[in-house]
Amino acid sequence: MADDSSLPATDVLPPPLAASAAPVLQSNGQRVSSGEKLTVAAYDFRQPLFLSEQELARLRLAQEDFIRYLSARLSLFLRMELSLQFEGLTLMPFVKFTAALAHPTPLTLFKAEPLLGVGILALPSPLALTIADRLLGGRGATGQSARALTEIEVALLEDVTQLMLEEWANQWQHEQALQPLIIGHESNGDFLQTSVAQTSMLVLTLAAHFGECHEQLQFAVPYSMLEPLLKKRQGNRSPASTNGAKEQAPAWQPAYDAITVPVRAEWPAFELSLREIFSLRVGDVLEMPAAQLQNTHVLLNGTLKFSGSVGLEAERIALKLIKPLTSGDLHYGNSAR
Repeated sequence: MADDSSLPATDVLPPPLAASAAPVLQSNGQRVSSGEKLTVAAYDFRQPLFLSEQELARLRLAQEDFIRYLSARLSLFLRMELSLQFEGLTLMPFVKFTAALAHPTPLTLFKAEPLLGVGILALPSPLALTIADRLLGGRGATGQSARALTEIEVALLEDVTQLMLEEWANQWQHEQALQPLIIGHESNGDFLQTSVAQTSMLVLTLAAHFGECHEQLQFAVPYSMLEPLLKKRQGNRSPASTNGAKEQAPAWQPAYDAITVPVRAEWPAFELSLREIFSLRVGDVLEMPAAQLQNTHVLLNGTLKFSGSVGLEAERIALKLIKPLTSGDLHYGNSAR
C-alpha cells in the first residue's frame, strides 16, 4: 500500500465527514440527518466552470458553419482542397494551453476590435510550411521537419492567417461586427504573455488535411473576451425557447415554513399643515371617514402588496384582502395605522 505522506498535500482529500460533526444544510435548506455520510470533493476555484455542458454543446454545434465556410474559403484561396474537421472545444487555463504547444509552433496574436483581450491562432509548423510551399507555386507538399518560420515565410502566410481570422470573426456577426487585427507573431508558447497563467481560454481545435499534411490547428481566446458575445447569443435565443414552454408554478419548499414575515395594515390619511401638526395634543381626536376602512393597504415586510377592507368577525378585528397592489398604487405621502 502506498504511503499517503508521499503525496502532495493538495492531492490528499480528508476522510468522509459524519453529519453530526457540524450542522450541514442541503441546497433546499434541509438539515442533513445525523446518519448520513458526507464526502468532501476537491474543487479548483482557480478554474471555475463558466459554461455548462449544455452551453458548450450548443457552442460546438455553432462551430460547424464556421468550419465549413473556412474550409471552402481556404480551398479557393490556395486552389487546392484543404479539409477541416471539428476536433474539440474546451475551457483550459492559459498556462495549460501554452504548455501543450509543440516547439516550435507558429503563433499569430490577434485582437478582434472592439473586444478586449488577445487571441491566439496556433498553426503547426508542418502545415504552415506546406501552405507556404503552395503559395510559392508548389504542389503543397514538403518534406521539411518542423522548424521556426523565417520572416519571409511569416509575411507570406499573413494573407492566409488574416483570411482565417476574418472567417472566425464572421461567425459572431449576428451578435456584433468584429474587426480582426494581427498584432504579432511568436514561435514558442513559453514566451507568450498575453494573459495571466490561470486565465480561462476557450480553445477550438480543428483537424486540417492539406495534401499529404495532417495536422491540428487551434483558435484560443480568453473566455472574458467572448463573454459579451456569448451573453448576447444566449439572450437572443431565450425568448424563442420560452415562447412555447409552459410557465411552471413556483414549488414550495418545506424549509420556508419557519420563516416569519412582518405584516402591516395602513390607511391613507389626510394632509395637515405644519401649524396644525404642531398644535396637536394628547387626547385630540382625528376624524376619518368610515369608507376609509374599505381602502386598507397591506404591506408584507414593508412592501405594498394588497388592498383590503377592515371589519369585525367573531368580536375580533379582521382584514379581508381584495386585490393585489404595487408600489405605484401608493399615492399618499403619510399613512395612519
